[in-house]
Amino acid sequence: MKKILVLCTGNSCRSQLAEGYLRAFAEDKAEIYSAGIETHGVNPKAIQVMKEDGIDISNHTSNHVDEYDHIDFDYVITVCDNAKESCPFFPTKAQKFHHNFPDPAKATGTNEEVMNQFRAVRDEVKAYAEEFVSKHINVDNYAGR
Repeated sequence: MKKILVLCTGNSCRSQLAEGYLRAFAEDKAEIYSAGIETHGVNPKAIQVMKEDGIDISNHTSNHVDEYDHIDFDYVITVCDNAKESCPFFPTKAQKFHHNFPDPAKATGTNEEVMNQFRAVRDEVKAYAEEFVSKHINVDNYAGR
């Protein structure tokens, strides 16, 4: 079974969204973890927008990357430039991937404008996670979508 770590700055939004979608798309074919180079707690708006799409991340926790230094990951996905630049060395064979998603926690405006930013990032993360699982976990099912 493949082990995937999603790494972000605070493990509060982007990495939580990615963990939720990777779990949903990979089902029982991979173990998914998320962590931050800091921990900021899971953002309630991230929980809300995932719930809108039928995925419950309300039991997720915000974890520090050091908690997982004993796991031999197959894949490490950084989802923000800060995490990529600050990524600790993993003594592992893990393939590293990177996609810089906008940080919805930095969105400004009315509550609806902020929520729309969260939804936009959620949808971008969802598309990335679905493609990642198709290419790297469900390789037999990947048809070059």
